Parts: sequence; C-alpha cells; structure tokens
Amino acid sequence: MRRLGTLAGIALAYAQFSRTFRGPRERFWQRMTTTGLTLGALALASGEAERLKPRLRDIPLGLAIAAGLFAIFQVGDKTARQVMPRGKDEIGEIYALRSISPKEGIAIRLATVIGPAEELFWRGWLQRRIGWLPASAAYAGAHLVTRNSTLIGAAGVAGVYWGALAALGVPMTALIVSHAAWDIWIFLVQPTEPE
Repeated sequence: MRRLGTLAGIALAYAQFSRTFRGPRERFWQRMTTTGLTLGALALASGEAERLKPRLRDIPLGLAIAAGLFAIFQVGDKTARQVMPRGKDEIGEIYALRSISPKEGIAIRLATVIGPAEELFWRGWLQRRIGWLPASAAYAGAHLVTRNSTLIGAAGVAGVYWGALAALGVPMTALIVSHAAWDIWIFLVQPTEPE
C-alpha cells in the first residue's frame, strides 16, 4: 500500500511539473505556485509537518548551504556554456521567466511556497520513502518535460546536493531556508545570465 502511495505521489508530481512547464508561458508562476501548494500539502498531510522543528540556527546553516550550491552553479554555468551545444540558449530560456511577472512577486512565491514545498516533497516525503539517489533522480526526471538539458542537469545537481544533506541529517528547516535563499539569489539577485 505504501509503495502504491509513493508511486501515486511521484505520478502527481510529474503531472504537475508537466502542467507547469508545458502550459502558456505568461501564467508560469501561477502554475508553479499551484504545483508547490499541491506537493507541499501532500507532504505536510503525510507527516512532514511533525518533522519540522524550526530553530534560529537553521537560518545561518541554510544560508551557508545556499552559498555552497551557488558556488557549484558558478562552475556549472561556465561549463554548460562551453560544453553543451545549446547551453547558453537554454540558460537564457530559464532566465527569461524573470520577465513575465514582477520580481517582488516571484521572490515571494519562491520564498513562501515553491522552495519550501520542493524540499518538503522531494527531500522530505519522497526521499524518506525511496532513498537519496532515487529521489534525486526522480527530481531531475520531473524536469524532463522542459526539454531543456541544462535545466534537467541543474535539477539533478541540486537534487543530489540537497538530498545528500538531508540524508546526513541536516534539518528540514535549514534545507527550506537554503532552497528559498538560493532560488531568489541565483534567479533574481545575482543570476549567471546578465539581464
């Protein structure tokens, strides 16, 4: 029964990601927020809320984790632009999403819904059921619908990074802080693609 529930959760996540990335571009952020609300609610209703034990020290830890991932992505961005045939164009496609909504609104969505929900679902709910590497692969796989090799690779790297930290016992609150901070920093504050 648990396995069936896990497969249903993965199917739901993949359907939501497909709907988010394949729908009309101008409504992307609304769909991404709905995806976050759906997956976050599933995780919370399945017991992840009981594992949340926020502590003040999770904030600097989360920010340090975000800084580590940002450093990794600085190297990855340069590599993708040089090695992948469409790397530069694919990175530009991702950053083009900044222009379809006000940046303040995007930041609020990333910090309050999208980042927290992704950690609760992928590194919380799913990873507890299937383990670190399978959950990381599933997270990258959910991005296949984008048909953007650079984004799929980036999701794989981020999933392995956050998943490894979750497996090592880093508190979920710190992972949530790191995801929200990293999203806002790399997407809105200091993107690797100049505006």
